[in-house]
Amino acid sequence: MSREYPIIAVTGSSGAGTTTVRRSFERMFLREDVHAAMVDGDAFHRYTRDDLHRIFREEPERKDELSHFAVEANLLDRLEGLFSEYGEHGSGTFRHYIHAEDKQKIEAGCRVGTFTEWQSLPCGTDLLFYEGLHGGLVTEEYDIARHVDLLVGVAPTMNLEWIQKIDRDTKLRGYSQEAVIDTILGRMDDYVRYIQPQFSRTHINFQRVPTVDTSNPFEVQDIPTDAESFVVIRFRDPSTVDFPWLLAMIRDSFMTRPHTLVVPGARMSLAMELILAPLVRHLLAQRRFR
Repeated sequence: MSREYPIIAVTGSSGAGTTTVRRSFERMFLREDVHAAMVDGDAFHRYTRDDLHRIFREEPERKDELSHFAVEANLLDRLEGLFSEYGEHGSGTFRHYIHAEDKQKIEAGCRVGTFTEWQSLPCGTDLLFYEGLHGGLVTEEYDIARHVDLLVGVAPTMNLEWIQKIDRDTKLRGYSQEAVIDTILGRMDDYVRYIQPQFSRTHINFQRVPTVDTSNPFEVQDIPTDAESFVVIRFRDPSTVDFPWLLAMIRDSFMTRPHTLVVPGARMSLAMELILAPLVRHLLAQRRFR
C-alpha cells in the first residue's frame, strides 16, 4: 500500500458487472478532478485469442488448465510488478487487450483478441485504478492484494453472473450460447480456487441479488433489470461507515447485519457514489505533498 501513490482495484469474474463499477469510478474521477491511471486486467492475459485456439487444437487436454482465471494463463508477475512500482514511484508499464466492443481501436487497425504494445503509464497521476480478475489474488507465489489500498469486489449471485456473461458474450462478442456455457463449466475449478477467495479480502463487496426466477441460468432469458433486484453491500470494517447517513440518503435501504447494507437495485449507482467517493477523497488526502 502507498500513501503517496494509492491503488484502487475492482475485482470480479467475467460478466459479474465490474464494468458498471468502473464507470461509476470514472464519473467520480471526472467530477472530483482526479487523474487516474486506468488499467484493464485483461491486458495481463498471457495469450492472444488466436494463441489459445492454436494451443487447444494441438493440446486439447490443456483447455481447462488455461482458463483466464488461472495463474498459468496470466502474466501475474508483471501485474504485481506494476502495482509495486506504482505504489513506490507512481510509474509502471501496461498495455490494452482488444475486445469486440473496442470500436475505436478496431477501426485503428487493432485485431480483436490481441494486445497493444507495452507502454508507460501517464505521468503525474493521482492514483492507479485496476479492473479485472486478480486485483485481490494471493497465492504461494503472488500477493497482489497487499499492494491495494481500496479493494472492491463485484460478485452477483452465481446464476445472475452466468446469465450476464451469456448475454454479453453472445450479443457483443459473437459467441454461441453453447460455447459460453462450455467456457463457464470448464473454468469452474479455477473460479473456486482463484476468484472466490478474493471476496474475503475486499474492503467492500457489491452483490446484486435478483428478485425474479433465475433458477436455470442456461435457458435464454433477459437479464433481470435493476428494478428487479437488490444489492447487498458488505463492509469489512463497519466502524468506519456512517450507516444512519446512508440509510437516510438511500431510500428503501435497510441493514441485515452490522456490516451489511441492502439497497434497491435501481439505486446501486447512487449507493456506490455515496460510499466510494469519501473513500477516494480519504486516500488522496493522505498523499504526501510532492
